[in-house]
Amino acid sequence: MTAASPRTPRIAANPIPYWAKAGKTREVFERAFADFQRIGFTAVKADIPEGMTADEYREWIAGYGLAPSLSLFSSPLDETVDMDDVLESARRFGAAQASLGLDRTMLSSMAVPARMETPAVGADFSQERLDRAIENAGRVCEVLIAEGIRPLHHSHVGGVFETEYEITSLLDTLGPDLLGFGPDTGHLRWAGADPVALIRRYADRIGGIHIKDVYPDFLDPESYDGRGYRELGESKRLWAEPGRGVLDFDAIVAAMPDDYDGDYMIEIDHPSVQDEYESHRISFEWARSALPASAG
Repeated sequence: MTAASPRTPRIAANPIPYWAKAGKTREVFERAFADFQRIGFTAVKADIPEGMTADEYREWIAGYGLAPSLSLFSSPLDETVDMDDVLESARRFGAAQASLGLDRTMLSSMAVPARMETPAVGADFSQERLDRAIENAGRVCEVLIAEGIRPLHHSHVGGVFETEYEITSLLDTLGPDLLGFGPDTGHLRWAGADPVALIRRYADRIGGIHIKDVYPDFLDPESYDGRGYRELGESKRLWAEPGRGVLDFDAIVAAMPDDYDGDYMIEIDHPSVQDEYESHRISFEWARSALPASAG
């Protein structure tokens, strides 16, 4: 395993809005990387395309002045998955991330059908399912740690660990030796949790953070009007560039630990402005003025 990258916080970018509809093609990623370089980003979420080695990926993004930043391993982690397959995927993923010189990754549960249909309210809750998912998450953590990668729970609407109760149950059950914390400010707020309070509660476990804001339009489930996760996300009135929605980012930044050594990753799933470039430009300019001076 190569040495971990220097742990100086950076402003990183996640190209999710580029590929969400267009697909994860080389052409799509190259457009995203060119935009990030033009804006001034120096780090990007490390997603190695299938068929590409870690060295090839590192060289590819370096051509745009970018270095790899923490990625994400996701699975429903519920009763629908084959855990042997999940654990083998986690092993391969962890090895690839370590080969990039990274030492941590986000870990998330996503795409549970009932919660994609009715998001952010803990739909179809089952304590039995939650307990099983916590056990499954712990097994994935063990595999990632064996590959030299520290897992960080990444809050995400639409998964088993959606509500504050489910998130804290996961973190408190598994404990800090097994699982760190990688909050997503927008997903936490949409699901009714207070990002500031959770960041303070688990400050000693934070190794990464996704930065996005939310508009007030769909924070009340009665406003959904039958729309699910994808429809609400694509409305341009859910996700917001930081500073344009309801979140108090001064308080969020103040709650982050003084010795935080991870990146600040901009992740606007669906831009609320005209295009991906403008969304990332607005977000980067905000980040340069609002985040700690050490982030660059």
